[in-house]
Amino acid sequence: MISTPHQIHDAFASVFSKNPTLIVRAPGRINLIGEHTDYNDGFVLPAAIDKAIYFAIAPRTDQRCVLYSADLNDTYEFLLSSPTPSSKTWANFLIGVTAEITKETAALTHGFEVAFGGDVPLGAGLSSSAAVESGMGLALSELFGLEIPKMQLALLAQRAEHNFAGVKCGIMDMFASIHGQKDCVIRLDCRDLSYQYFPFDVSDYQLVLCNSGVKHSLADSAYNTRRQECEQGVAILKQLYPNIKSLRDVTLAQVEACQDALPANVFKRCRYVTGEIARVVAACEDLERGDFEAFGTKMYQTHQGLSQEYEVSCEELDFLVAQAQDFGLIGARMMGGGFGGCTLNLVKFNEIEDFVKTISTVYQAKYHKIPACYEVNITDGVSVIAQTSTQN
Repeated sequence: MISTPHQIHDAFASVFSKNPTLIVRAPGRINLIGEHTDYNDGFVLPAAIDKAIYFAIAPRTDQRCVLYSADLNDTYEFLLSSPTPSSKTWANFLIGVTAEITKETAALTHGFEVAFGGDVPLGAGLSSSAAVESGMGLALSELFGLEIPKMQLALLAQRAEHNFAGVKCGIMDMFASIHGQKDCVIRLDCRDLSYQYFPFDVSDYQLVLCNSGVKHSLADSAYNTRRQECEQGVAILKQLYPNIKSLRDVTLAQVEACQDALPANVFKRCRYVTGEIARVVAACEDLERGDFEAFGTKMYQTHQGLSQEYEVSCEELDFLVAQAQDFGLIGARMMGGGFGGCTLNLVKFNEIEDFVKTISTVYQAKYHKIPACYEVNITDGVSVIAQTSTQN
């Protein structure tokens, strides 16, 4: 697995027999509070992390676009004039970004060669796909001198996920990878895309991810079904509240008052989402006060909602969160789209070693595998980290 810019440079040079023009870093992301709220026009609270996808890219003189996945040691080619979906899932994220940029600009006048790889664990809920799309967008923007604004890059990456990966995701993952700021979380309003940074001073705590080892594929999971259930809830609630446009416009009390009008599963989805949107706002107030215990309590509340009401957890994730609570952590929850991946834990610095040892022991005893645990820090978003020349 590629873990440094130097390694991706060398991989590019080995495959293409020349040096790249640019090296780009695109971080994965965590989301502290606010899960499955983004496509409901709600608030989210993500941050970019120090695990990333790296890109090495250089121009060609013809119309061919050559993609190389260093981690998979696999190559795919397509013509700039026909960026159609591939049977290779990994390639679709890059093809999709190329296609969306081409729709908006005629500046992609020739093809390119790109190698990419990184240390964002796949299927762990850290948005490796969004990092790939965000990094590819910045790489093409810089290579062709397009100067695409950050928000436009995020929207391009989101459309690539919709149209080429088949996942009707919200904007959060791409936004966080692109707009990340060191030692800050970002409260993003997914309705109007306004945002605010909140300092995340965890001087006494470390963010630790515990990977359940359960792989998830959002396109094949119930992700799109959950989105449809929320839309169904809005359609029913509109009959009583005609002015609403999404669950952002509905309070938890209103949802509970309409329980009899909603199918049981739809009621649970709406109840979770409206509660979670309010929870993000309250969690930001906790951060402003420096009250991490109150913040951690909300992490547990989020997990409970995701498990019992939104039903996107799994046995392994529930077990990890229960063990974190038994250990005495102030906050833990599953993170990401669900059905596998990681839990996010707030661990006191002096307890990290004991926590990792304990969680590994009990998880191995129950599931016969040791969960990978990662300490992560909050970093800046996508950036060019090396450049040999400028292409226009």
